Amino acid sequence: MNFTCSWNNDGTEEVWNGRIISLFHHGSHDEIHIESRSSLRVIIGRSTTGGFACLPDYRIACPLAHLRDCFWNTEQLVSVLGDVDGITVARALYCIADEVSI
Repeated sequence: MNFTCSWNNDGTEEVWNGRIISLFHHGSHDEIHIESRSSLRVIIGRSTTGGFACLPDYRIACPLAHLRDCFWNTEQLVSVLGDVDGITVARALYCIADEVSI
């Protein structure tokens, strides 16, 4: 699944492509592999306090809203991943919102 990301970086718009390489359903959580400017493996699931995303390769995690809430999820993911990777993961999650339930 292909998707497009964009970011307004000090008045200059940057645009890049991303691709979801795989999506695995593990029952209690889902795992997606994303290729873009980076290669990212994201584990998403639900806890008693809401949704979460973990990136074990980066040793980070953060809370998520509904996967279609790109604005809030982008803010959360950018705070732990940086601008480009945070935007990329938020857009990928938006794309798979109908295929997973968190």
